[in-house]
Parts: sequence; C-alpha cells; structure tokens
Amino acid sequence: MTPAQNTVFQNGSGVAPDRLLTAIASAVMVLAFVWVIWISLGTFRAWQEGQATILDVAGALRASIVLMVLGFYLR
Repeated sequence: MTPAQNTVFQNGSGVAPDRLLTAIASAVMVLAFVWVIWISLGTFRAWQEGQATILDVAGALRASIVLMVLGFYLR
C-alpha cells in the first residue's frame, strides 16, 4: 500500500494495516494448531484402542506437515 492508503486505512479503521495482518495471521495459526492437536489426539486414541491403521497415523503426519507449511507462509 502507498503511504496515503496506509494513512486512510489507519484513520478509517483505527488500527495499522501491519498490526491487523499480524492479528489475522495469529488467529489462523492458533486455529491450525488446534486442528492439528485435535487430529493427532483422535488418531492416537484410535491407535490405542486398536481402531486405527498406519494410514490413519499418516493422516496426522500430513496435518503436521500442513501446519509447518502454513507457518512458513505466515511468518
């Protein structure tokens, strides 16, 4: 954004654009962490009960990889 656009945005919203972007990225990362924890705990509980296969565990691994890629792009 140009300096004029930054000024207009800040005057209109009351917050700087970079702070808003940081807040949105933080919210997305928190939701992604909660999602990965939910997937991992569900998979490991199913594994303990003998209801999960190795492919289900690979799904939890894929979720962790998605979290890492998302963290790379949102840093």
